[in-house]
Amino acid sequence: MHETTPRDRLARLRALHEAACLRAPALQALYGRAGMTPADMRSAADLARLAVTPKDKLVDMQRAAPPFGGWLAADPSEIRRVFVSPGPIHEPQLHGDVDGHGFARVFSDGAVGPGDMVLNTWSYHLVPAGLLLDDAIAACGATVIPAGTGGAEAQAQMVIDLGVSCICASTAYFENLVHVLESKGHVLPAAWRVRTALLGGELGDWLGKRRRLEARLGIRTLSAYATADFGLIGFEEPGHEGYTIHPDRLVQICDPVNGQPLPLGMPGEIVVTTLARGWPLVRFGTGDVAAASAISEDGFVARIGKLQGRVGQAVKVREIFVYPRQIEDLVLQSSALHRAQGVVSRQGHRDVIDLHVMFGSAGTPELEADLRDRFKQLTRLRFDSLVLLGADAALPDDAPWLVDHRHG
Repeated sequence: MHETTPRDRLARLRALHEAACLRAPALQALYGRAGMTPADMRSAADLARLAVTPKDKLVDMQRAAPPFGGWLAADPSEIRRVFVSPGPIHEPQLHGDVDGHGFARVFSDGAVGPGDMVLNTWSYHLVPAGLLLDDAIAACGATVIPAGTGGAEAQAQMVIDLGVSCICASTAYFENLVHVLESKGHVLPAAWRVRTALLGGELGDWLGKRRRLEARLGIRTLSAYATADFGLIGFEEPGHEGYTIHPDRLVQICDPVNGQPLPLGMPGEIVVTTLARGWPLVRFGTGDVAAASAISEDGFVARIGKLQGRVGQAVKVREIFVYPRQIEDLVLQSSALHRAQGVVSRQGHRDVIDLHVMFGSAGTPELEADLRDRFKQLTRLRFDSLVLLGADAALPDDAPWLVDHRHG
């Protein structure tokens, strides 16, 4: 796979957009509103002059100018498939895409290749997941079983009968396959040949769950950050937390309100520009939230930490966005903490955030000091007060992690 170096990415972007503006009126209009042309694109700061396009706006643009909203920068004869994601959003895949929108990188890094039998349980119907993974598996020389969704009993039997060595699935579905196999008397890992699983992410202590699955089942788990619009955006690398950004994606972490890039370590919306031709989405707001943990020499994000939630879940407190995931992480990091909830209110002209907590045992001054430190590390804020909840005011298990009482 060609690795794009930071030094040539802006040159590639200029050339790609100069050609794309001749075909894609939406891209040309985006530059026009910023008073720019592709020739002006010389830095990450120049890219940030273009407005963020959220997913909802892309839906509206495609409704107004079907089927692609003015973003197609290729001849229709070059389109191999059209995916239809919820919205609906129409996403073209060109014949020249031979690696599943970059997903082949995940399998090759995971040592999946010739001789491997891969069970792909993601949907092959309309949405991109199943087919993009299928393309990526084939690009690596492995054999794919296009199972799609459902039928856990039959798929579990395929794992044994066909000697499956890699499984692509949501974490929950993978666990279900394991349960089905063990309920049939198969002793794992001795009874199967699986050594790799590409798993979909989930909230909570997902990394801990993966490590427990690896230890119990004798496998290696893989993960990636991807969207239907771009395919692969980030992939895991040994020794690094979070996701390393694919070199053909220019990522910025931005303020969800004004779209401007945020400093290293501050969580915000993941905004992506692609270097893939034909579907030149620029400054596309994924709606996902993370913080940058490394910046490349051309000024774009080189690595992000774990996902912290969605933009709509954010609450702005004293000019800093707080996310429910940060409160959840606070609980996961403390064995003494049973439940917690951030409560935002307003006192006079000042935003206030109180932390309501339930300890598994009696709280101590040391525990409270530790919570203050961890809360600041996670959110960059100091909470105003710590409210210890007793049995008469216990938080139910389904209580939200973060509530905002400033607006009624």
